[in-house]
Amino acid sequence: MEIQPLDILKWVGIVLAAGFIGYFGRYLAMLVLERVHQRKAQQAPTAEATGGAVAGQVSPVEESRLKLEKKKAKQEAKKAKKAGKK
Repeated sequence: MEIQPLDILKWVGIVLAAGFIGYFGRYLAMLVLERVHQRKAQQAPTAEATGGAVAGQVSPVEESRLKLEKKKAKQEAKKAKKAGKK
């Protein structure tokens, strides 16, 4: 089978078209996700202002504080375990 210049141009065009569609498809998806995140950010303050957080949810500040406490507790347990082995 012999490679023809027309075949090469056809495949180059297909690859360029696929890249174009892929890039702008990704860009469009990013715009849609950004818009969704903006809507959620706008709705979150209104929910807190009308009655606080929904049951079972904690604020990001509270969540980070809980994580730090858990980390400290783990470190203390680890130190106690090491001290017990010596």
